[in-house]
Amino acid sequence: MNLPVYSEIASRRSTMQQKVSIEFAHNLFQSYRIRCNSFCHEMQIPPTAFDILMFLANNPAYNTAKDIVELRGLKANLVSVNVDRLVREGYLDRQSFPGDRRKTILTCTPKAGPIIDQGRRLQAAFFEDIFKDVDGESRENFYRVIRMMETNLNRIIKGGV
Repeated sequence: MNLPVYSEIASRRSTMQQKVSIEFAHNLFQSYRIRCNSFCHEMQIPPTAFDILMFLANNPAYNTAKDIVELRGLKANLVSVNVDRLVREGYLDRQSFPGDRRKTILTCTPKAGPIIDQGRRLQAAFFEDIFKDVDGESRENFYRVIRMMETNLNRIIKGGV
């Protein structure tokens, strides 16, 4: 093991941790969950079912249970149970995937419309709250950095450096 390289990495990691702590991600998800819980209670919908509806509505290109599991990070059994419930209650439709009978396309029904509309307002308000006191230029810089990081992540996934 090359100790100077290891210590350099450890030093960078320490500096990065000082800039953005693990608590940031935890607090982000926790505060969003708190916002959603009262909404879900009011709408009489389980939080996981709400997450599924919002995922499908906000990401129409990703429309299978597998997409929800992989991209939203929900457990497969929770997705399965909640998709079944949403279909039974008329919020989702299942359609066969052309050429692959094992795959099912999930689409939101008109009945899901009011929940999705209110959910999008909740998300927009949450977004504005977390960017409170952040000026437009700083927001644009944030978005620019996120796009650059996404490009780098995609390159790493494809085996690049």
